[in-house]
Amino acid sequence: MSTRLASALRRLWDSLLAYAVKFGVVGLIGLVIDVALFNALRLGVFGEGHWAQSAIGAKTISTSVAIVFNWLGNRYWTFRKHRRRNYLREFVEYAIVSLGGMAIALGCLWVSHHWLGYTSLVADNIATNVVGLALGTAFRFVLYRYWVFGHHRADGLSNLSRVEEAQRTLFEEPEGAPPLENPEGTSPTANAP
Repeated sequence: MSTRLASALRRLWDSLLAYAVKFGVVGLIGLVIDVALFNALRLGVFGEGHWAQSAIGAKTISTSVAIVFNWLGNRYWTFRKHRRRNYLREFVEYAIVSLGGMAIALGCLWVSHHWLGYTSLVADNIATNVVGLALGTAFRFVLYRYWVFGHHRADGLSNLSRVEEAQRTLFEEPEGAPPLENPEGTSPTANAP
């Protein structure tokens, strides 16, 4: 394999694919939480005859729990180099994007359940946990990667580490560098008192 191709593949891995794999792992765990809680609520495990047992109520609750889990996983694992010091602002932005993804899944569920009349548990799961999940995941990944955890964010930890590295480069003498010499060719410390 040529070094140019290897270099291009490495940049692709570092810039996108590594994030996508980690995002997928966190998302799969969040999906298990979401689907398990959704079905438990729909089957009445936590009681019957209330809003949480309805299709929309169960999905709202299960997705909200999964959103909190996914934020923690993505903040501390997937995008840990790009997480922000202001974690409240980051969480609010994460929640906004997640609610957009949830709205996509709820929209698919609403169309299937209320508009098309597919009211079985299997139909609800296909609408929200297959179709809605696929559309919502693509939406969330793009906005998480380039907005919420974007490397360009001023308060991002990766941005701060780049600033610190630049300061060290500018204001500290690099290791192994020869001592500075004055115009007479002697070391500046040689004439010091």
